[in-house]
Amino acid sequence: MPSPLNSYDEWSPLREIVVGRGEHHPAHDPDISFRRFYHDELLGQEGGTDWSGTSRRLPGRYVDELVEDLEELATTLRGLGVTVHRPDPLPEGAEFATPSWRATMLPALNVRDQTLVLGDEAIETPPQLRARYFEPELMKPVLGDYFRRGARWTVMPRPVLGGASPAAGEEMTFDAAQCVRLGRDVLVNVSTPGNALALEWLRRHLGDRFRLHRVDRLCDYHLDTTVLALRPGTLLVRDPGVAGRLPEALRRWQMIFPPEPEEGGFPEPPPGVPLLTSRYIDLNVLSVDPDTVIVNALWPKLMVCLESHGFTVVPVRHRHRRLFGGGFHCVTLDTVREGSEPLDHLA
Repeated sequence: MPSPLNSYDEWSPLREIVVGRGEHHPAHDPDISFRRFYHDELLGQEGGTDWSGTSRRLPGRYVDELVEDLEELATTLRGLGVTVHRPDPLPEGAEFATPSWRATMLPALNVRDQTLVLGDEAIETPPQLRARYFEPELMKPVLGDYFRRGARWTVMPRPVLGGASPAAGEEMTFDAAQCVRLGRDVLVNVSTPGNALALEWLRRHLGDRFRLHRVDRLCDYHLDTTVLALRPGTLLVRDPGVAGRLPEALRRWQMIFPPEPEEGGFPEPPPGVPLLTSRYIDLNVLSVDPDTVIVNALWPKLMVCLESHGFTVVPVRHRHRRLFGGGFHCVTLDTVREGSEPLDHLA
C-alpha cells in the first residue's frame, strides 16, 4: 500500500500540512524543565532564569490574537491549494500528573516540535518540557488517519522528566525542530547529552535510509530560527558565524543572510510573562514550493531580501510569535510534499 505520508525535505511543492492550535493556551509554568529549556532566552530578561512569580494565565486578548493569526495562516494555505489538517483543541484548564510531578497542559501549537516526518514515517519525539508531555494526544486523530491509510507511525522512548534536573543527560529528550530535512540527509542539532541519546536512537532506527549529520549546539535547541533550507542549494542562515559551523557540504550552498530584526516589530508582552524566542524568530519561514515562501508580514525587510533572491513571498501576520515560542515553520508540520524524495542534495 503506498503511503499517504510523503515529506523528505523543506521545499518540495506542499500538498498537505498540519497547522497548530492556540485555544486555551495557559501562561507557561516556570518549572525546572521550562527553566532549563529556555535558559538562554530567559537569562537576558528582567526575571532572569527564575520567573517563579509568572502567572498561570495570559490575558485573553493575546490568546485570541494568536488564534486569529493561525486561522489566517490556515486560510492562506488553503488558498494556495494546500489541504490543511488541525489537531484537536486543548480542553480549557487541562491538567495532568505523573507519579513525579504535575503540569498544566499546552495546546498542540508548535506542532513541528513533537513529530518528525521523515518520508513515509511520523516519529513522535521525547519531549523536553513537562507541560508538553501529553501534547501528542492532540495529534492522534491526524496521525491515526495517516496510519490507517498506510503511513508508518513510531514513538520514541518517553522520558520521566522527574528529579531535580530533567533533560540533564540521564534520559532521552529531543524535539523534531532540532532537525532540518534535506532529502536523504538530515541536519541534527545536539545541545544536551539527552539529545545525543536521541540521535543515537534515530541512527539505529533509521539505519541506512537517512544520513544524519550532527552539529553541536549550533543554537540552543531548534534549528529553524538559525538555518532553513529554502530549496536545493539555498539556505536562509542567521549570520556568517552560523554558516561557518555548518557541515562542509552545506557550506557550498548559497547563503542568504537576513537583515537585522527591528525591536519595533514585536508587540510588548504582558507584564511578568517571559519571551521565549530571540528577535530572529521570523527566520522561521515556511516554504510552499522551491520558489514560494510564507513570511511574517511584520518583517518587511526580510520579504524584500527574499524577493531580491528570486522568491515569491506570501505575507501573513503573526503577532505574538516571541510570546508563544514559534513562527510559521514551528506552528506547522508538512505531511505531504509532491515529488519529495530521499535524494542526495549534498553530493
